[in-house]
Amino acid sequence: MDVNTSKREICVAVIGKENAPLYLLTADPAAELQFHYTVHTALDVVEEKLAATGKTAADSRELYLGALYSTEEHRVFGYATNTKIKFIIVVEAANVSIRDNEIRTMFRRLHAAYTDMVCNPFYLPARPITARAFDRTVRQMVTGAS
Repeated sequence: MDVNTSKREICVAVIGKENAPLYLLTADPAAELQFHYTVHTALDVVEEKLAATGKTAADSRELYLGALYSTEEHRVFGYATNTKIKFIIVVEAANVSIRDNEIRTMFRRLHAAYTDMVCNPFYLPARPITARAFDRTVRQMVTGAS
């Protein structure tokens, strides 16, 4: 289930239950601070979307939240798990060829990697993610490598 995402992802973030960043990877490390701001701005929209639909992350069946917002430079997409973990993917706004279905597939792949990582008995919840297998999966998504 590999999606060819050649250089489309700019930033992938995993945010904990208390809205603390657990993991953030950017294609350009020099822009990491800007993406922290973008991701935290997206969290407000995630909460608004969940509240507007009357869902909470705990009882939601549709985990994909869709496009959260767009700027001149980026489009931001969100996904909230049943355990209140949020995934944010930021892509270039200029890339209009990326489809909603591809974004969904990326979130499913990210969620599967996260699930595999938290099943490790040595993982401590609410701690920054340092698992190599998870990092490798996300880096493959960001760089487009198989």
